[in-house]
Amino acid sequence: MKTFKLDNEPKIESGFKTPDHYFENFSSKVMEKMAEDEIKVIPIFQKRNYVYFAVAAVLVISLLVPAMYNWSTNSSEIDSVALENYITYQSNVNQYDLINNLGEEDIKNIKVNIAIEDKAIEDVLSLNSNLENLIVE
Repeated sequence: MKTFKLDNEPKIESGFKTPDHYFENFSSKVMEKMAEDEIKVIPIFQKRNYVYFAVAAVLVISLLVPAMYNWSTNSSEIDSVALENYITYQSNVNQYDLINNLGEEDIKNIKVNIAIEDKAIEDVLSLNSNLENLIVE
């Protein structure tokens, strides 16, 4: 391999050149330019109209109060209609599961005296073709 010597190779001249007497007048030109441009001062504490902040706060609070009220008043009681629909449409819940999970107090609350005439019972039994299923249940 051929040895490379930096001093022997021709040097490429830079394409950039400074104008004559540029650095002699540089500081005076900069000071003149700064005197011409007026510096804009931004104050740290500006006088603000706090009425807009108050209106925005009242608006936010008025929108959040109903949502927070509904969120905090979720009752632990189950809606009876929702419970009935759930039990009705769940195929894996049968009457024996319900009977096993009811307590004595629940059974006392369920007892309702319904006056059914004997004739109505006879009509249902005579018109129903699934008497065996009714007897088994």
